[in-house]
Amino acid sequence: MKSHRRTTARALLAVAAALAAAALAASFWGGSNGGLVVMNQVHGHFVGMGWVTLVALVGGILLGARKTATRLALGLPVAILGVMVMSLATMLAMLAGGQEQTQSLTAPGRDDRRLVVEEGSAMIDPLWYVYLQQGSWPRERRWAVGYFNGDATDNELREAVWTAPDRIRLTTSGGVVHEVTVAPGGRPDQVVSAGW
Repeated sequence: MKSHRRTTARALLAVAAALAAAALAASFWGGSNGGLVVMNQVHGHFVGMGWVTLVALVGGILLGARKTATRLALGLPVAILGVMVMSLATMLAMLAGGQEQTQSLTAPGRDDRRLVVEEGSAMIDPLWYVYLQQGSWPRERRWAVGYFNGDATDNELREAVWTAPDRIRLTTSGGVVHEVTVAPGGRPDQVVSAGW
């Protein structure tokens, strides 16, 4: 029975370590400045991964410690602090709203390059995030092209289109047109910002 408990405790601690390593890798290799798209997708689930990590960590401590006093001395503070931190992270993630992909356009003549528009919100203000993704899975990379805050209706993103395999046109509801040139490696020459 004791060996079964130890094996289960080790497995739970390994799960917690693997999830923590995945979250760190997503922070290190993800992002919108040339980061890997697959790591951005992992990072998008950090709250759920955090809760599972916490449960696995506390379970590993409770099953792995031999004495009741040790279980309480280690498990209780980890559980209390973990629940507090993860509750705060969950609340902040809910307030941030998240982003949903609403448009994906392949560049003319380039199957490996896509213009992606994601919509989200900051409480009541609509937000638009425009990204350029280049490559194929799992080495597809992402660069930020523009951010639009619809707090003022003139700053809302009305159109995001390719005008050439290396040119993007972003137009706001106020009629402002932004032209962005894309380098051969996929990096845009500028990041457009309206209303931020």
